[in-house]
Amino acid sequence: MIKYIIELMVQKRITTIIIAFITVIFGGTIGYTIIEGWPFNEALYMTIITVSTVGFQEVRPLSITGRIFTIILILSGIMIIAAGANFIFSSIIHGTFRDVFRRQGMEKKLAKIENHFIICGLGTIGEDIIKEFIRVGKPFVLIEMQKEVAEKMEKDHPDMLYVIGNATDDEVLKRAGIDKAKGVIAVLRHDADNLYICLSARSLNPKLRIISRAIESESIDKLRRAGADYVFSPERIGGVSLAAAALRPTVTSFLDTILKGEHLNLLLDEVTVRRNSAVAGKTLKDADITKNIGIIILAIKSATIDKLTFNPSSDTVIKPDDTLISFGAPEQMTQLKKICS
Repeated sequence: MIKYIIELMVQKRITTIIIAFITVIFGGTIGYTIIEGWPFNEALYMTIITVSTVGFQEVRPLSITGRIFTIILILSGIMIIAAGANFIFSSIIHGTFRDVFRRQGMEKKLAKIENHFIICGLGTIGEDIIKEFIRVGKPFVLIEMQKEVAEKMEKDHPDMLYVIGNATDDEVLKRAGIDKAKGVIAVLRHDADNLYICLSARSLNPKLRIISRAIESESIDKLRRAGADYVFSPERIGGVSLAAAALRPTVTSFLDTILKGEHLNLLLDEVTVRRNSAVAGKTLKDADITKNIGIIILAIKSATIDKLTFNPSSDTVIKPDDTLISFGAPEQMTQLKKICS
């Protein structure tokens, strides 16, 4: 609403200046025609050179009344031109300083951010990823080549951090804080670019979790060999989702509701168990997570072997660095993260 009012005021001010200038030109022309009896073309010419204060010689000698009228016309022209110039320069200066301060503030935040994800590319998929990150409150930095595209997204999400540049450039990745990042999501429009991002990101930070989009099915294996931990193909995912919606409609609807956070106040999330946490080394029975918190442990991902234990028994030992895949309310998830940290 405030933005609309400001834009309306700016438009109104511009319109007022233009109308005032046209009024002075028209009034000056009519004035010279009436006072001095000049023809229209001479009166118009005299008005233009008078208002613009170019200092050309008068068309004809002026009467005393004509000179007084000319003085009034000069002052009117100077005020209108000064008002227009002031408006233009103030708009430029204010806009420039605003951009500078905004950029400086963003650079300070980029220097401090850590344990975040770097999202490379703001297409349709990139926009959906950003909205989900904002919904769950997870930190991220966007890398986008087109400044106007990033700024358009920033209008809807003012706290969004972004870097303008090519995500395949190592220096751009460093500006986005790749050395302190948790992961990278490459969703550019070409597999070759996503492949290059995977290679660069893995070399700059070997501990990153790298997720990449694959346009062509043939690129999936290449992206994995380049360092991607997870590769998704919209075509394959789309086909599986459509089949699941047809064969298991209730299950599909339930999972969509949980993953999108719609209607139900429940989350499906993962929590890593730290080495010095209260539950590390204990069994699920001894930790008594379900009883104390009320959360459901659906599975445990082992940190030492590539194994995922579904519906773990009460005798299952929770080892350091294991990942608990849990289902529960947001406040329950917060409690679980506290005891696992």
